[in-house]
Amino acid sequence: MAIGASLAYRAPVVAAAPEIQVMPTTLDTGSTTTAATDKQTVGVVTIVSDLYYSGQASAAGTGMILTSGGEILTNNHVVAGSTTIEVTVESTGESYAADVVGTDATNDIAVLKLVDAPKLKTATFSEDAAEVGDSITDVGNAEGTGDLVAATGTVTDLDESITVKNELTGEPVDLEGLIELDADVVSGDSGGPVFNDQGKVVGIATAASSGSRDITGYAIPIETALEVAEQIQSGDSSDTVVIGTPAFLGVSIAATQGTTGVTLEGVVEGLPAAAAGLVAGDTITAINDTATLTPGQLSASIASFRPGDVVRVTYADASGVIQSLPVTLGEGPAA
Repeated sequence: MAIGASLAYRAPVVAAAPEIQVMPTTLDTGSTTTAATDKQTVGVVTIVSDLYYSGQASAAGTGMILTSGGEILTNNHVVAGSTTIEVTVESTGESYAADVVGTDATNDIAVLKLVDAPKLKTATFSEDAAEVGDSITDVGNAEGTGDLVAATGTVTDLDESITVKNELTGEPVDLEGLIELDADVVSGDSGGPVFNDQGKVVGIATAASSGSRDITGYAIPIETALEVAEQIQSGDSSDTVVIGTPAFLGVSIAATQGTTGVTLEGVVEGLPAAAAGLVAGDTITAINDTATLTPGQLSASIASFRPGDVVRVTYADASGVIQSLPVTLGEGPAA
């Protein structure tokens, strides 16, 4: 089954500038929601991220503790665009900064690492796959309140394919092999556990229907999520897996573009472009010897480097004078 625009990522609850839409808060249905029990909080974390250096946008989601050393499993879209991440271990109430170990946008998986966390209790993952008719409980940071909520339901289908739209970026993503749930998966739940009736994790909540009273939830099977997480933990990058955070120039692109380069709407203070001397109105025409005639070409060029690399940016200033300067790339928002 393929579902189009009626599906949306429900993970980040966004507090944002006016141009970024706040997530809808539709609740329902036939499933029962209660406060999570103490047992259900073990190995579960809540996540809050600042986005895109804006100072005005943030996102909230959920995650699970993979290792006692503080590695966290969550959805990629929970941390996409994040520039700082704070994670709260719900069983203790302690909060920690977190770094991005790696991401896989195609499979919607990310692994984080808590900074200076003590030995932690991990989530318990099931070795048995979910089956249709199984009783399940979804636990997550519902609506980003920071309080874990449990929603009960059943597995209604397996191996589902959906097309979701990230409500922050608007980008469509195709997800396959999902578990379908008749439980209230709502904003802030993504990245959190879907427990079976033995209290073991069988899935990672990822998406839910929107625009109707009856909510259908979707989860990535935990065996799929752990396979991707293991690749990230091993540092094995691929066509879909990005290790660490990408290189970042720190510019915003003007809405109206010409044909001879990429015109900047602005630069982010304190980040590489601004530190090097680029300003709003400059038009970047090349990175090293590679022409950048479109925003897509500029993004692709920067993506080919790593944070800390020095690149030579050729640009035309507002008066049309061609100039060139070195820029040391920084660490960008999570991909």
